[in-house]
Parts: sequence; structure tokens; C-alpha cells
Amino acid sequence: MSAETPAVSGQFAHRRTQFAAWRGTRPFWAGLFVMLGGLPIAYFPYANLQIGHLTLAMQTAGGSSSLIIGVLLVVLGFTLWFQKHVRTFAGVAAILLALVSIPLSNLGGFLIGFLLALVGGAMAVSWVPARDSDAQPAQPDTRGGESAPAGAADPDTTILKPVVGEPNDLSGTSPANGANGRHSAG
Repeated sequence: MSAETPAVSGQFAHRRTQFAAWRGTRPFWAGLFVMLGGLPIAYFPYANLQIGHLTLAMQTAGGSSSLIIGVLLVVLGFTLWFQKHVRTFAGVAAILLALVSIPLSNLGGFLIGFLLALVGGAMAVSWVPARDSDAQPAQPDTRGGESAPAGAADPDTTILKPVVGEPNDLSGTSPANGANGRHSAG
């Protein structure tokens, strides 16, 4: 799309709602906090502070460990965004890296990176996916009289009943589907 091409009306709103839907299905804010926590941890050991004509170099022996910790935190933040099923591992790893950054990298980026990574890791561990929107809440008993316990409408719910006209082969290897007794990998 070039600068001369007019924007389609509603396209920005459509993209914004797409982003909001994407953001709502993963620990977005946890990933953002973890990434923002990794930046000061990796930056401060290599920063030069100018105070008038005085240059204050913050290069320490822990510079390599600070760089490794900061890069790992940024990678864990992206992992939280794009691999939401490893959120517990990434959250615990972010918390541990934040704790390790205190002695190894200038008090965890002068406590800024430490606190951001710690909060982001805690948010990642505590995040749970939303329930399915098509799940219906339990309906109240409208039959009147005394209420029956759950599952009392059909007392024989533990026995599988055959379906008439359908093969009862649950293995997926019936000759009807062309597998002839073999699994799909064989």
C-alpha cells in the first residue's frame, strides 16, 4: 500500500479488532512485561552516561551475563506471545532469570528490569485461557417438584449404546476407511 493509495474506510478498525482478538487469546501483557524487563538488564552494562564533560562507563565483568539474561528474557516474551501453551515454563523461567539478574547484572538493571520481568513472569504463570464461548451455562431444573441429582435423567449413562447403521469400530482401522488394519503411519 503506497502513500497515494487512500485507506479503505473501516480497515483500521478491522485491524484493531483483529489485534484485540489475537491479544485476548494469549498472555500478551505478560510477554510485554517480560520483554521490557529484558531490555534494561541487557542495556545498562553497555551504556555510557554523559554528565557534562564526564563520561561514566558502566561496563562490568558481568556484561556478558547481563546480555545473555536480557536476550533470554526478550525471547521468553516472544515465546509467551506466539507459543501460549508453554506459558508456565516461560513464566517460571522469566522469574528465575529475573532473580538471577540481581547479583549478575547491576541489581537486575537497577531494579527496573528485575521488577518488570518478575511481574511479567508472575502474570504468565497465572494466565489461563478463556473458556469456550459456545459453552452454555447449566440450566436450572424446570420440571418442578424435588430436584434430581445430576445425571439422574438417564440412569444408564455409563454403558455405550451402539448406533444403528454405524460401524462400532473406534480404532479407525476398519476396511471401510481404507486402512485395512494398519495405522496411518504404517
